[in-house]
Amino acid sequence: MGKIIAIANQKGGVGKTTTSINLSAALAEKGKKVLMVDIDPQGNATSGFGIEKNDLDYTVYELMLNECSVEQCTISEVIPNLSVLPTNVNLAAAEIELIDVEKKEYILKNELDWVKDKYDFIIIDCPPSLSMLTVNAMTCADSVLVPIQCEYYALEGLSQLIHTVNLVKTRLNADLEMEGVVFTMYDSRTNLSAEVVENVKENLEERIFNTVIPRNIRLAEAPSFGQPITIYDPRSAGAQSYLELAGELIAANR
Repeated sequence: MGKIIAIANQKGGVGKTTTSINLSAALAEKGKKVLMVDIDPQGNATSGFGIEKNDLDYTVYELMLNECSVEQCTISEVIPNLSVLPTNVNLAAAEIELIDVEKKEYILKNELDWVKDKYDFIIIDCPPSLSMLTVNAMTCADSVLVPIQCEYYALEGLSQLIHTVNLVKTRLNADLEMEGVVFTMYDSRTNLSAEVVENVKENLEERIFNTVIPRNIRLAEAPSFGQPITIYDPRSAGAQSYLELAGELIAANR
């Protein structure tokens, strides 16, 4: 049965989508069967795999409105071992269209239940907000992984995110856990990055991954070529870091 991990942080620009794309690809590289689910209406995780998001007949939007099956929506083997449930800007309308739907928080869970036995890991890229879409992701997830940028305001908003996780756990998904926190955009040339890491470690009870994702130019370039870093530049520091993170995740979930 697949482990479902929601990658969430309501702050934008923390490396959430970068982590969703490249952790998924790194898990696939290590031989795991992976489904990457894009529920951010910006669709950046979709285009990050070279999928033309505006040309699709079926996306997560149609899936949530019950206009297609999860199989119809899935783009299989985008890279070896990895399939994608894509999205585009249409998904932004879903929150309004689903206002009167009963148990709308369970829509994604009900769909993924059909296919989760086919995968080792299902990675969900959440929007940068604590919206109905993010709650849907947390309702079907086994755990939440939180990317944190190595910057001065790193901890800001994290307590709100943890509060939301606990709320979902209490009311919607009793099995939801915190997978942990991963530091992104680490710059070894500055004291600030090291100070942020120490500060978070001192103030956070959650698990913190040993792997730290560096600020890396190749990592920033890869999405514009529609490739994960493991394909775009497998020898780069960014690729090696995500492979290490995937290794940690696999070891933690044996």
